[in-house]
Amino acid sequence: MTTPDYLRFVLALAFVLGLIGIFGLLLRRFGPGAGLALRRPGQQRRLGVVEVLSLDARRRLVLVRRDGVEHLLLLGQTGDQVVESRIIADTSPGFDQAMAEARQEQP
Repeated sequence: MTTPDYLRFVLALAFVLGLIGIFGLLLRRFGPGAGLALRRPGQQRRLGVVEVLSLDARRRLVLVRRDGVEHLLLLGQTGDQVVESRIIADTSPGFDQAMAEARQEQP
């Protein structure tokens, strides 16, 4: 191979990597899920995953919160099940937050 062949190879590689980068940016901007966030900035989220616990390689417990109410789900390969529904969410401050407040109060 001669020098022009190597130069053509490097330019073709740079071109292909550039196309991949541009495609990635366009996909991030306009791809699936780009316009799905319908909540306004500063608005509190209505849906969230509180905690996930793996039981074994195939099953896990997921605690989901929706509008201040929690639901316990059992997810597995054979199917998904609602274990407990309409659990009132605990809104009391957590241990970490209480410790942080206690540290701030000390002189």
